[in-house]
Amino acid sequence: MQKNIDRITLNKKEIILVGTAHISKKSADLVKTTIETEKPDTVCVELCKSRYAAMTKKKKWNDTKITDLIKDKKAYLFLSNLLLANFEKKMGENVKVQPGSEMIEAIKTAKKNKIKISLVDRDIQITLKRAWKMMGLEEKFKLMFILFEGMFFENEKIDEKQIEKLKKEDMLSEMLKELGQYIPNIKKVLINERDTYLAQKIKDTKGKKIIVVVGAGHVPGIKKNLKKTTDLKTLEAIPKNKNITKYIGWSIPLIFTALIIYGFMGHGTEVTLNMLYKWMIINGSLSAIGALFALAHPITIIVAFFAAPLTSLNPMLASGWFAGLSEAKIKEPRVKDFESLSTLGGITGFWKNRVTRILLIVVFSNMGSTIGTFIALPYLASLL
Repeated sequence: MQKNIDRITLNKKEIILVGTAHISKKSADLVKTTIETEKPDTVCVELCKSRYAAMTKKKKWNDTKITDLIKDKKAYLFLSNLLLANFEKKMGENVKVQPGSEMIEAIKTAKKNKIKISLVDRDIQITLKRAWKMMGLEEKFKLMFILFEGMFFENEKIDEKQIEKLKKEDMLSEMLKELGQYIPNIKKVLINERDTYLAQKIKDTKGKKIIVVVGAGHVPGIKKNLKKTTDLKTLEAIPKNKNITKYIGWSIPLIFTALIIYGFMGHGTEVTLNMLYKWMIINGSLSAIGALFALAHPITIIVAFFAAPLTSLNPMLASGWFAGLSEAKIKEPRVKDFESLSTLGGITGFWKNRVTRILLIVVFSNMGSTIGTFIALPYLASLL
């Protein structure tokens, strides 16, 4: 049996698993040769529709406005690209092969030979949403720290032994295994579930001969799960949010409403109007100061000021979101700005990069509004 190729016969169907490394030119060459030699009915690739579009229409994707990503609910795809980009950064300049070249080669060769292409991976947004829902608060903080560390701090030097290992294995799987060491609950969703999902999608693919191009790290799990039958709907469902903080969040508008009613009933209109005025000034000013600290545009600062007193009374909203969208509309950052995060030269780079400046505006505006809320509520009570 040829190295990195597994042949499996299942229900009178020949399945040829080609295990690849995402940073190996040999893997791309192996994929091309195997497809041209075997002439399969279908070529399955370890991609979902979103990642396929991003890979095959890269120029268009790079020119996409971040506001469009938010409107189209592609924030999770955005996060996945960030994770992968920073893992690639960790490898540094030691590896000279474009990541994902074997997937591009599989698609290109299949199209050239008029072979059907099947995208067999679960949608990246579903995968990351499930992972996020299953993580506890501590694990979420760990994930944010890993992202922050990967983006803005110098990475350790990778030695020759590690490089050779990465050339033999699936880069994405290696990234997920590394994450799994710090965040155990994420491993189930990002590795085990995907192996199960990939296996079932491969089984459902039509054709007597099928070539499957996947990362080498997925091959053992796929072979194991090919013997099972899985309901894909259970792996595509998003767990319901059990976070009690969303219920606690409603206590703020309830307390605020109670104070206003008590003020009106017990002290009259003048005191009530003064309470509303102080609420707006305290909450709005601190949110605006946060936006100012992030060097937001004057219009964005005004948006933060007027949004904060209202969004603080609705746990489903945040002043930083409105401030961030305002800045995004004014500065119009694009995905290519986000992809340049790994080149930030230090803490000052946060304020120079258009994307990170928006993130700072969102964070500091929200922080200001939150601080303002906890200052304003006791102060309003003291007026009664």
